[in-house]
Amino acid sequence: MATELMFYTNPMSRGRIVRWMLEEIGAEYQTEVVEYGPAMKSAEYLAINPMGKVPAIVHGGKTITECAAICAYLADTYFEVGLAPPVAERAAYYRWLFYFAGPVESAVINRSLGLEVPPDKEMMMGYGNFTAVMDVVEQLLTSQRYIAGDSFTAADVYCGSQIGWGLQFKSMEARPAFAAYWARLNTRAAYLRANALDDALLPKPAH
Repeated sequence: MATELMFYTNPMSRGRIVRWMLEEIGAEYQTEVVEYGPAMKSAEYLAINPMGKVPAIVHGGKTITECAAICAYLADTYFEVGLAPPVAERAAYYRWLFYFAGPVESAVINRSLGLEVPPDKEMMMGYGNFTAVMDVVEQLLTSQRYIAGDSFTAADVYCGSQIGWGLQFKSMEARPAFAAYWARLNTRAAYLRANALDDALLPKPAH
């Protein structure tokens, strides 16, 4: 598409999810690296994302933030690439995309911070407890190859990134179903290209 697409990111951020999505759809885009600290909280960047966080994209004058939303938007906008199911077949796609954006991310982050939900407070948390969330993900990935069924979609970019990081940083249990699923994703050409582009932007170690 000819409409300009600007990608605001930092290589040490969830922007890696969006980079992977951009490489999957083959879009032409410009990258602007936003440094942590004053630059990310500047008036100029806050006009794009009032949270002062990356990633964000601006496409045809429209701003989209939040990784799951960006992935869904790009899949819809570049529908011809085939990373979003037909509208009538999106039930599982939406269900699991937002399951990972809500319960999975909350459960993993809370566990990483050492925050355990007391049993008598599980109804307040939405996700219940960490083990219950992981059991549901395991059941899903044991029953099918990809998040929304038999085909790779934008949901795999978002959900797969969370599983990949969870395994890498040990914030998720290394269950066989998780490892097998991640192995199906981490050799994709777009994922490897995206990783190489972001790795090249990482600060160089001092000698």
